[in-house]
Amino acid sequence: MNLPVRCRVDDGIAILTIESPPVNALAHPVRQALLAAVVAAEADGAVRALLIHGAGRCFVAGADIHEFEAAPREPLLNDVLLRLEACTKPVIAALNGTTLGGGLELALACHYRCATAEVTLGLPEIKLGLLPGSGGTQRLPRVVGASVALDLMLGGTPIGAARAHELGILDRLIGGSDVLEGALAYARELVQARVPPRRLCAASVPGPKPDPAMFAERRARAAREQPGLLAPGYIVDCVEAAGEQPFAAALALSRRRFEECRVSVASRSLRHLFFAERPRAGPLPRPTARRVQRVAVIGAGTMGAGIAISLVTSGHEVVLIDPQPAAVAAGLKRVATILESAAAKGRMSAAEAAAAIGRVTSSAELAAAAPADLVIEAVFESMAVKREVFGALDRICRADAVLATNTSTLDVDEIAAATSRPAAVVGMHFFSPANVMRLVEVVRGAASAPDVVATALATTRHMGKLGVVVGNGFGFVGNRMLYAYGRENQLMLLEGASPAQIDGALRQFGMAMGPNAVGDLAGLDIGYRVRRERKDRPSDPRYYRVADALVEAGRLGQKTARGAYRYEAGSRDPIPDPDVDALIEREAASLGVIRRSFTGEEIVNRCIFALINEGARLLEEGVALAAADIDAIWCNGYGFPRLRGGPMFHADTIGLAAVLAGVEHFAGLYGAKDWAASPLLRTLAGNGQGFVEWDRARTAGARASGGSP
Repeated sequence: MNLPVRCRVDDGIAILTIESPPVNALAHPVRQALLAAVVAAEADGAVRALLIHGAGRCFVAGADIHEFEAAPREPLLNDVLLRLEACTKPVIAALNGTTLGGGLELALACHYRCATAEVTLGLPEIKLGLLPGSGGTQRLPRVVGASVALDLMLGGTPIGAARAHELGILDRLIGGSDVLEGALAYARELVQARVPPRRLCAASVPGPKPDPAMFAERRARAAREQPGLLAPGYIVDCVEAAGEQPFAAALALSRRRFEECRVSVASRSLRHLFFAERPRAGPLPRPTARRVQRVAVIGAGTMGAGIAISLVTSGHEVVLIDPQPAAVAAGLKRVATILESAAAKGRMSAAEAAAAIGRVTSSAELAAAAPADLVIEAVFESMAVKREVFGALDRICRADAVLATNTSTLDVDEIAAATSRPAAVVGMHFFSPANVMRLVEVVRGAASAPDVVATALATTRHMGKLGVVVGNGFGFVGNRMLYAYGRENQLMLLEGASPAQIDGALRQFGMAMGPNAVGDLAGLDIGYRVRRERKDRPSDPRYYRVADALVEAGRLGQKTARGAYRYEAGSRDPIPDPDVDALIEREAASLGVIRRSFTGEEIVNRCIFALINEGARLLEEGVALAAADIDAIWCNGYGFPRLRGGPMFHADTIGLAAVLAGVEHFAGLYGAKDWAASPLLRTLAGNGQGFVEWDRARTAGARASGGSP
């Protein structure tokens, strides 16, 4: 049997190699094997020191996050590290590659630490709503002091080897890339010098000197900057305890606080998104993506320029094409301005910005797209315009070029039908501003070839963005759900809720912005045009009537300083406008809508339950491939609160039976046309299941059958 920890003895040095690919996570079998190896090495009379290192490209990248969903199994990492630290022979950690979370806690429990220059170290547990639960809050302050330890734990950002050596986390920097060879030499030096074990848990290594004012300030800042999370305040508490309590008592406190965080909704949500936002391997080999170096972006407006920026900063060569010379010039200027600003703010070097700008060329002729590996169309959101562009691209582009449309709502199959090669067409729905927003919906048309979809996805990831594959249909996943969410917002406006009341309730729930402020930011005329492109526009005269009336009154949002709110010159702060209240009242009267008062709870439930119900329909139809995909889309593209994990995970948290009851309640009040419960929601609620469980069952079933989930 292959154990995840191998041990061999080299001239009195026991080399314990953690070998649990891909990242040597400290899962239960690893902890068991490591504990057994430490005990055996200490008992071996021929061993004079222990050396722990990780096989492959990293030391240990952390714990096995999957294990956090259940009660911890012994041996706990805490106990393994205490036993390792108590070893009577020197224990040296040889760090290479990534050393994060439990990996750094393991290194800190070793008596001495060495690393190669490319190592990165950190305690990023805060990003999952957790605190270091295996001694990090106690050992790290004893090395670097309380203030620096809090910086590292509350920020969660890794540091490099040079900084770690400067802080004293590393005792020795090893030249070259062979960490094992250098670490063995270091271990032999320690043995020859008869250096004793150095234990951070010892009374001779006191915790940081208490500084009540500093801890109070950090606690207040944590509550202000990361509301809703237990972990930031708990980290401050535990580091403060390191200077006030014996090591064992403060360590026990940190373990209790870790468990409280582990079972909290916020941490469970963040852990759910951690996996939702990562590529999931399917049961079959993935198609090979085509090589993409040269990209043509059609349309030099705000979206096209933003896409170009994302491409050139990731090393692609881009030609920005627009038939209007003024638009091309403005697009190029926008690219240069944004990249130069990024350099001025230290987000990239001046040389990197100049190189990126140098990778952009421009043209007023569509023929300039001929050499491109990938073409991304970002023109006006009109089916007629897009079909015209794709028909021309079909005649111009290479036979092996991938043709992508950035449409946000239109039928990708209809666009593809304008070409003689629909298999080469795919959707790449960027979110605005494209150079800032991380999300891209990769839309798989009915004829899209697997390698074409793979190419769009690979290019998206190469740009550092989150690509989520979705099916074709009006609005795909994100915007189709947005219309269900927005439908209820629009109806409640007619029924008596004000824009500010609705937005305030949803911000209180955790949304980054309310729907009315979002509409003003995006431009109300954009949605107005999209609704007129729809062939299946609902016949209900109340459907988006307020938004349409605002546009027809010339209130387009922030761009005209008037939308659902009014805006002062140079400000984006929404100001409630009595003129809007009067407009809504007139529209309600003309439609015979009886107005009433609303509670914040009703506002939230109508919008969020509509969102969840529509998401369930998308899962039934196969437009969304997984509930986790919906959560990733809504948390990254629409400002859904990450501490709730996305709409579908939130539904699981409150229980699908409660969601179904809410949907049926609204169906009774407002009719089943909009509020018919999704059959999937009804089935899962009846079985006592959730969407996470449904995802797992689908994945397991696909693997068993050899198909795709």
